[in-house]
This record gives sequence, structure tokens and C-alpha cells, in this order.
Amino acid sequence: MSKRALITGITGQDGSYLAEHLLGQGYQVWGLCRGQANPRKDRIARLIPGLSFVDGDLMDQGSLVSAVDLVQPDEVYNLGAVSFVPMSWQQPELVTEVNGTGVLRMLEAVRIVSGLSKSTGSTGGGQIRFYQASSSEMFGQVAESPQRETTFLHPRSPYGVAKTFGHYITRNYRESYGMYGVSGILFNHESPRRGAEFVTRKISLAVALIKLGMQDKLSLGNLDAQRDWGFAGDYVRAMHLMLQQDEPGDYVVGTGAMHSVKDAARIAFDHVGLDWEEHVVVDPDLVRPAEVETLCADPSAARRELGWEPEVDFEELMRMMVESDLQQASRERDYSRLLSTVSW
Repeated sequence: MSKRALITGITGQDGSYLAEHLLGQGYQVWGLCRGQANPRKDRIARLIPGLSFVDGDLMDQGSLVSAVDLVQPDEVYNLGAVSFVPMSWQQPELVTEVNGTGVLRMLEAVRIVSGLSKSTGSTGGGQIRFYQASSSEMFGQVAESPQRETTFLHPRSPYGVAKTFGHYITRNYRESYGMYGVSGILFNHESPRRGAEFVTRKISLAVALIKLGMQDKLSLGNLDAQRDWGFAGDYVRAMHLMLQQDEPGDYVVGTGAMHSVKDAARIAFDHVGLDWEEHVVVDPDLVRPAEVETLCADPSAARRELGWEPEVDFEELMRMMVESDLQQASRERDYSRLLSTVSW
């Protein structure tokens, strides 16, 4: 009998790649969606045949219990979040509700449907395995480099703080109720499906538009900020592997290599034969109030214990994104309509 998986954040980059991966593994897959009139839901339904949907909202406890009870999943992947870090300074309460308390609500739904009891630690309805999408932004002002599972957390944004709560509450439910709950501390991961507001996608889209004569300049913030960037399609494999282990554990997932925003721009512009310095301008308004300068993963535990390895390197990733945006921009010459199609 095939396994059943429930994914929150199904309309996002990670949700779409994970759904494809699990369907390829023979799973039955449901995506949690809020509301019926959701254009992103229609888009992902066309992209991924065989995907089912169930109604639910990370801000509504009752809807989550109903969704988990209806699907009766073997595995729950909680990827739903407000994922654009700068937005967390503009709407900190919303980000905390979704990214922090939303994790608690999802854990409660799993606990209730599984019949997990604090007093006995036993399951009444069968164990559901739970994956929480933690983030390298939890490290913030890093205590050591590279960062590993035991590195001290010092988040530097409301987003990072909320993710830290989600990380620790998942561990707490594992320790309190015997829940099979794990957190994947994923470093930055990108793809052609990344939203246009994220810096790598902002760069790749701008490069395509500049190459086609539809745009002239690209405004960026801190060019020296460095990240450990990988391909989202690689990282969802690690999510799945975490829930296949005999014992639950948290893992850092990344490439172990850092690149700057400047590197990303240079690689992308080089790919289309342009000089990045002729087109990139620095906008101080795009610099974060509290910057995270350097994030670099030590994924040795994931490699050793999960057998996971990334397959796409950073230069290949940036070229892949530019090529995708070139094709999309060539098909859609209306700039406003183009932007409406690129955000997942």
C-alpha cells in the first residue's frame, strides 16, 4: 500500500518540488490549500498531475485537525510559511503567527489525530512522522562557521525568531510526546520556481529582461552578503530522507560553499555575455535593518547519516534560472503580465 503525505506550503517552490519527488516515489500526495479561489493552486495542479488538495489554514487550528484526520497521512511536511525575510520587519505579527504559532498548530493537529499522550507517550491512531522546515536564518549572528546542528542560534530578523520557535517547539513535541518530529535546517535554496522578490530570482529575471532590452538596470542591496545557496530540487530529497530514518533527528542541509550577491550577479550576467557592473546599482533602502552577513552550512551529518549529496552547484543553478527566465520573458513580452506569472 502506498504511503500518504500531506504538504503545507504546496504552492511554494519547495512544496512543488517535494510533491513531484514524493509522487515519483509512489506516494499519494495531498497539498494543504487555503480557500478555493487560489490561482497558485490552479497553476500547481496543472504542473503536477496526480496531486490532491485539502482545505486548511495554518492560522486555524480546527481546519488543520480536519485536514490531517481526512488525509490520514503517514508523513506531514510543514513547509508553509511567509518566506520572504524582509517582509518580517513590515508584518512581524503575521510572520510570527504563520511561521511560529502555525508550527505549533500543525504539531497539535498531528498529536490529536495520532492520539499521542504526554502521560503515556503512546499512539492511539498510529504514528505520523512530522517534518518542520527550519531555516539557516536562525543562526543569524553566527557563533561559528560553518554552522552545524549544535551551533548556537542568534536570529537577526522576526522571520528568524519565528523559525527558531518552530524549531524548538518541534523538538519539544518530540521529547514530550514521543512524536517522530524532525527539523531540516535548510540553507538558502533556489530554483526557476523561486518568487521574483528573492535576490537570486530577482537577478536572473532582471538579466533576462536586460538581455532582451526590456529593462536597463538592476537594483540590489548589500552586494557583499554571502550565503550558502543550493538547488531546491536537491534539498527536498533531504527532507524525505529525514523521515525515513529509524530515529528522528535534526539535520543541517546545505552545500558547504559560500557565494556573495555580487557573485550571483556576475555569474548571471556573464551567462548572457553582459558586464554586471554596467547594470547593477546599489539601493541602500534594500539593505536589511539587521543584516546576516555570512551563512555557510556544515552538512556532514546529512551526508554521513542520510546519504544525501547536492547534485547542482551554484554556477549551474544561476545559469539554469537565467535560461528559464530568458525563455519565459521571450514568450511574454508584456512586462506587467510577465511579473504576474513568475511568483510562486
